[in-house]
Amino acid sequence: MMSFVKMEIMKMQIELLLENYINTLPDSTTKSAMLYSLTAGGKRIRPLLLYIVLKGYGIDPAIGNPFACALEMIHTYSLIHDDLPAMDNDDLRRGLPTCHKQFNEATAILAGDGLLTYAFEVAASSTESSDTVVKCISILSKMAGPSGMVYGQQLDLEAENQEIDWDMLQRIHEHKTGCLLTAPLLMASTLAYHEEDIPAWEKIGFSLGLAFQVQDDILDIELTAKEFGKSNSDQKNHKGTSVSILGIERAKEMMNKLYQSAIDEIKSLNGFDSAELLEFVYQIQQRRK
Repeated sequence: MMSFVKMEIMKMQIELLLENYINTLPDSTTKSAMLYSLTAGGKRIRPLLLYIVLKGYGIDPAIGNPFACALEMIHTYSLIHDDLPAMDNDDLRRGLPTCHKQFNEATAILAGDGLLTYAFEVAASSTESSDTVVKCISILSKMAGPSGMVYGQQLDLEAENQEIDWDMLQRIHEHKTGCLLTAPLLMASTLAYHEEDIPAWEKIGFSLGLAFQVQDDILDIELTAKEFGKSNSDQKNHKGTSVSILGIERAKEMMNKLYQSAIDEIKSLNGFDSAELLEFVYQIQQRRK
């Protein structure tokens, strides 16, 4: 089982790798903003998922280092841009001023652009076979791009001040959140040469992504911005949430149902040691921030 200490050590390793990559860049305000946003805390769920799935297949997690860092860079870029005045206009992220508040709007845009493009340079530096690296980069670009996370972000913007139903909200969350939580699972199975499991990992990833976002909606209601570590912009921007559509109790039922669906699918995988991943999913399900 994965202990809290092991988890914290893995997170520290990820943060050290991220800092080392950024420190190779020429000094600039953009570099400072990139580093500020990358090191402002965060759960590191996406790189941890990559490492844990590799371990479950009996593969040294270190082979995933470039992809783990690329995932976190892309996730952080998406948060920087999501917080901008043109998008959600948030002031607080991970308990600290958002990038455009700490620096300025133009620098925040450049920091996001820098993280997105640098992520692919980092991923391409992997020493795994060129065929495997190309497959992983293809997964990452598809999941982060205009048919994945970016598509979900566009749907989310268009939903402002609109009456939406649960089906539409699922579609938004599956793309905006689910795609980048699915990417590490697909990349890990590719790195482990178990691509036959990709359909199962897709189901797991999208169940986790939707469950995670429903959980965020619940925590937005139950916690203050200070406790949660970020502003609640959904109410301000008049966006539908799982709580506003389903009600708090049904939202909690849906969250637990989705997590259980992911757990059942993980348990069904053959040739995969699921103990650490199941423990990690349980920890995510119990989170309060």
